[in-house]
Amino acid sequence: MQYTTYATGGSRIASVFAAYIAGDIPSAIPIKMSTEEECILLLLLHRQQQRRKRRDRRWYVRPLNTTRDRDGEFVSLVLPMRSLDEERHFQYFRMSAPKFDDLLSRVIRYLPDSHQNHRNPIGASQRLAVTLRYLATCIGLQALSASYKMGTSTVSGIVEEMCSAIWDALQGEFMAFPSRGQWQDMAEEFWRQWQFPLCVGAIDGKHVRLRAPARSGSDYYNYKGFFSIALMAAADANYRFIYVDVGAYGRESDGGVLGRSAFGSRLAEGNLNLPAPAVLPGTTTPSPNFFLGDEAFPLQVNLMRPYPGSNLQDRKRIYNYRQARARRVVENAFGILAARFRIFGRPIDCQPEKAVKIVKACVALHNFLASTERARYMPASFVDTTADTGEVQPGEWRQHVEGDRNMVDGPRCSVGRARPSQRAALVREQLADYFLSDAGVFPHQYNVLRLGTDQ
Repeated sequence: MQYTTYATGGSRIASVFAAYIAGDIPSAIPIKMSTEEECILLLLLHRQQQRRKRRDRRWYVRPLNTTRDRDGEFVSLVLPMRSLDEERHFQYFRMSAPKFDDLLSRVIRYLPDSHQNHRNPIGASQRLAVTLRYLATCIGLQALSASYKMGTSTVSGIVEEMCSAIWDALQGEFMAFPSRGQWQDMAEEFWRQWQFPLCVGAIDGKHVRLRAPARSGSDYYNYKGFFSIALMAAADANYRFIYVDVGAYGRESDGGVLGRSAFGSRLAEGNLNLPAPAVLPGTTTPSPNFFLGDEAFPLQVNLMRPYPGSNLQDRKRIYNYRQARARRVVENAFGILAARFRIFGRPIDCQPEKAVKIVKACVALHNFLASTERARYMPASFVDTTADTGEVQPGEWRQHVEGDRNMVDGPRCSVGRARPSQRAALVREQLADYFLSDAGVFPHQYNVLRLGTDQ
């Protein structure tokens, strides 16, 4: 219905509408209107009333926030901290001032220009500071908005907008899908650092807790008894994420999330462009390249999982120990992520769509800092290490996340207990034999037999 023509074309409705707006009701009453004209008039009056409500708010900027440029936290703390206290700057943002500037130069081109239309636009550096502070701490939006002297809805919008820009700016360089040559380099790094041959990455899944989404039913309600989204990821030997899949329903298992993802489909079909099968180091035995997963994943040619059961032969226990030792990289990657970005220390208080953007931004920042500021972001003491005896020494990140209930493991998947193919089982058997040979033995692997554990 083209009601706008009635309001602008000099019709009877236009005159009645003008009389109502001017408050001259008696002059409008004698005019008789059809039912259609009455409906159009009511719609116009309703829209006019909504415009008045928007105009009639108490203030454009809350009076307390008008001094943001003089005594807000960005001016009073962040700017002085850049030159006066480098250590505090890192603790505050999880990055140094030069790295903050580097990130800002990458992100700024992905930000919309809508803020320039505001009376007192908030600069990109301050918006980035607000977002990084929100991700690095457990602080709520209201407390953050009060310290930076902004409206709560303003801060919420800034965080969502900036998280999208961070992912767009960093994804191409620090989360790009590996080429065949890069897969080969990852496999060599796993062998050098973790003595596990032909492994290109370790896979695991976590549940990221969030508030109950409106009208979501039981889709996001997981087996732990709370609402969450699934975070599936693969990590390389240096604790960097190779791939992430964020946003699946919390009720799904790790194996189910992997199977439904594009990555999982390509993995099962052998379309990840992995290097051609190669021989195990020091032998003539050929083997494909593969990922490592835990019991939640199915055994596939390109995805190894531990031997199931408890009363296992020694060779199987040694294999499980060697796989658990190498797969520890993805556990550490998740732990470092949660320790550095404390937004994961509590349930994320937003809708799933926004939570996905927050998680993806944190993952991209993790890879960005692990690649460009590794010594400070995750020093040697921050990650798990192995002593000369072969015993694992817990990293400092575990102290930071102790007591957290947000990022938890997903449920086991029934498909993981399905009968594997003969070829996949043969690959695992060859690896188990290889770890007992002179070429593949790890000096401390037999300690696991004396300790009575596979971990």
